[in-house]
Amino acid sequence: MVTRRSVLGGAIGAAGAGLLTTGGLVPLLSAQSAEATEAVTVPAPFTVRMPTTPVLSPISVLGGQDTYAVTMKEVAREIIPGVQTKVLTYNGNFPGPVLRARSGRPVVIRHRNNLGMPVSVHLHGGNVSPENDGGPMDTFGPGTSRTYTYPNQQAGAGLWFHDHAHHMESEHVYRGLSATYLLSDENERSLPLPAGQYEVPIALRDARFDEAGQLVYVMDDVFGRTTILANGRPSPYFEVAARKYRFRLLNSSNMRFFQLRLSDGGQMIQIGTDGGLLERPFTTDTIGLSPAERADVVIDFSRYPVGTKIVLENTLGPGTPDQVGKVLRFDVVRTASDPSRVPDRLRTFPALAPATVQRNIVLSMDEDGREEPRGFMDGQEWDYQRIDQTIAHGTSEIWTVTNANKIVPHNFHMHLVQFRLLERNGAPVGPGEAGAKDTVRLFPGETVKLHATFNTYKGTYVYHCHLLDHSAMGMMANFRIR
Repeated sequence: MVTRRSVLGGAIGAAGAGLLTTGGLVPLLSAQSAEATEAVTVPAPFTVRMPTTPVLSPISVLGGQDTYAVTMKEVAREIIPGVQTKVLTYNGNFPGPVLRARSGRPVVIRHRNNLGMPVSVHLHGGNVSPENDGGPMDTFGPGTSRTYTYPNQQAGAGLWFHDHAHHMESEHVYRGLSATYLLSDENERSLPLPAGQYEVPIALRDARFDEAGQLVYVMDDVFGRTTILANGRPSPYFEVAARKYRFRLLNSSNMRFFQLRLSDGGQMIQIGTDGGLLERPFTTDTIGLSPAERADVVIDFSRYPVGTKIVLENTLGPGTPDQVGKVLRFDVVRTASDPSRVPDRLRTFPALAPATVQRNIVLSMDEDGREEPRGFMDGQEWDYQRIDQTIAHGTSEIWTVTNANKIVPHNFHMHLVQFRLLERNGAPVGPGEAGAKDTVRLFPGETVKLHATFNTYKGTYVYHCHLLDHSAMGMMANFRIR
């Protein structure tokens, strides 16, 4: 069997065992300097404009479905001004484009692999059949194509798709193979939320560059990736009108956790999470996102006079405030009419079905400083031929998921289903985790309890840590629904 070292060419550097320690998750005001710094000069914050992400256009809308053609290819793009950086892309876009879909209307994507490595495309958060899930071993090689069909028989949600080829997924996603998939439903479209140019997808991530301005990939390089990118540009600015905006936030990082706030302490209204809209909006001054988590947030800039500049800050390390604390800046440049509003009720969730099975899941990894740490799910590294959990189709279960590590954070992602969180560390979850979820953070020693219903497809799927460097190390397991 191919190994992580053989696939990555032995690219496990000095930081390979540098796990995300407690020093990496303290507030930035007391964070230590990162172990590695950029070798290329990154521009000062807020000197480049944040682009809006291009929207994919279908090549056909016949037959009651939308068909897209996507080519995966390596291209050079300007991330740092004046520097061409090689990235892996869908259709040449970095970050990946936005695909807008509708619940109840299927989407078909024909992917052409023009890269030099096998790939697998996973619609993260999608309720899809096993053959369309993009499993870790269900890859297609260079020079070949694969068609994925997404029925979109689920509620509207901010999903995304990314490479999932085992042992390669972390490097491929780090180098750019991810894109946003915004699924809307009739309920969402009936609400008077900000729309059109005032609904802005933002993909957040971190990166590390060498002296030539090329991306540096070292597995588990949590201290080296100290340039924050918003829609592919380093700490950019974004011009807004003095009115409400809806921001579809995605943490597309491999490893980095974000804790976001406005520099003036201003309020944000969170209206949704991974699985779509919450039942009710809530007002907050901070948004937390572990890798792969999404947040649907409304910010009302009408409270600021034209000329105001407000920074979206990150308050978590690793890294210093100067390195990773400034995510992007909103520049209020004009007035605008605003017919939008945030209703008091956004959607209604059905009552949870009675759970017939309870399971305990434990995430862990080596944290003893070894050169090539291993990741474990219930004490075992992933084996694609082993079925770890067998589930009866049509049933609901409660899973208690624990991070057994003392210094390493994780999160937990389950394919196929959107689950509901019941508890965090024995207490009710906060409003930001009260909706439908597919990814949940687990800081060291934390435990969450979730409720999942398996009433759509039968077959084999995976669950894993979505710190992708960890899942590439083996922190993944299989469940089979039958």
